[in-house]
Amino acid sequence: MKLILRKANVIDPQSPYHNQVLDIKLADGIIEEIAKDIDVADGYKEIVLEHLQVSQGWFDSSVSLGEPGFEDRETISNGLVVAAKSGFTAIALQPNTAPVLDNQSQINFVKYKANASATLLFPIGALTKNSEGTDLAELFDMKNAGAVAFGDYNKNVTNANLLKIALQYVQDFDGLVIAFAQDEKIAGAGIANEGEVATRLGLKGIPNLAEELIIARNLSLLEYTGGKMHIPTVSTPQSIQLIKEAKAKGLQVTCSVTVHHLVLTDEMLSGFDTRYKVSPPLRTESDRQALIDAVLDGTIDCITSDHNPMDIEHKKLEFDLAKNGTIGLESAFGALLTVLPLEVVVQKLTAAKSIFNIPSPSINVGNIAAISLFTTKGEWQFTKENILSKSKNSAFLNTQMKGKALGIYNNGQLVLG
Repeated sequence: MKLILRKANVIDPQSPYHNQVLDIKLADGIIEEIAKDIDVADGYKEIVLEHLQVSQGWFDSSVSLGEPGFEDRETISNGLVVAAKSGFTAIALQPNTAPVLDNQSQINFVKYKANASATLLFPIGALTKNSEGTDLAELFDMKNAGAVAFGDYNKNVTNANLLKIALQYVQDFDGLVIAFAQDEKIAGAGIANEGEVATRLGLKGIPNLAEELIIARNLSLLEYTGGKMHIPTVSTPQSIQLIKEAKAKGLQVTCSVTVHHLVLTDEMLSGFDTRYKVSPPLRTESDRQALIDAVLDGTIDCITSDHNPMDIEHKKLEFDLAKNGTIGLESAFGALLTVLPLEVVVQKLTAAKSIFNIPSPSINVGNIAAISLFTTKGEWQFTKENILSKSKNSAFLNTQMKGKALGIYNNGQLVLG
């Protein structure tokens, strides 16, 4: 595909064209030329989008798609189109499928299903067999097949010795362990953040302590073993402080936060709407502000949508029976711009590439073109018509958005929303 992006404002601090409005000439996946008013060439299609801005391709470090096993929730093919139209050139696929992605053949299967898509798929292999927390999965074989990290989605490894062995083992091949943090004994039957809102609504609470105790334990294990650990979807001020102190010690630890924890609070639960039932639970306004501050000061490395499609049969239930999860790809950029500056949003949507060892070429002549297209202009309301996923369980329905993802140019393909 050959095309010219007209009047694109380049947002890429690593590019010599940063903060300049220029034309970008692309051919067969390569940036051929960047300049003002590039002449029309035979065989090139001109793309003119109002208030167009571009950056290095965004990467979402936590996406669930269902397939194999839960195709009614989402398929890989449609999920990758959703990601592309939402501005993401790459995603990391969670292993919470049926069967679980815990061996080489399952990694090969999802990679095959994603072959030739505009948005690239990087699978996360399960850390333990069937994500049951008993025995380590085939980590080395999955790494060879293309797994970029290992973790059991939204499940804490209760056996500390097993996590210790995993951290030691993956160092032989520079592996990354993802360690979700929630003590199930302390969380108990909790379904919402422990606090004023849960008390008022009569919902059983999950205290911040459930997350913080496990993060403290996991960081102690990391200090003992060495290696690399990624802590996903942190949600409390004390979690942030623990990670900050670990980084100061020189530990190789990174962390992410979800879009919904940066934008929404547990006050959303007042209507008992299960779209807001997520793991970890939505926290208080003071927690949300602490997360924003940690994004701005760099303690939180990256932002994820934690996109988790869920069929209506598992969401349209009483609050305590409904499953956790919200879709988030379509709403991620527009929601983030309501709480963070543009350059911070772009940096946090691309930063996970370095964590997961994925190439991130800058916008420069001769480089591979992995480009997200977006605009910061306009405010609008996110409605069902904006949902592209098969599942409709969005926590952002009827939420005000700012700016919009327009699509991507990646893998030699242009996809517009």
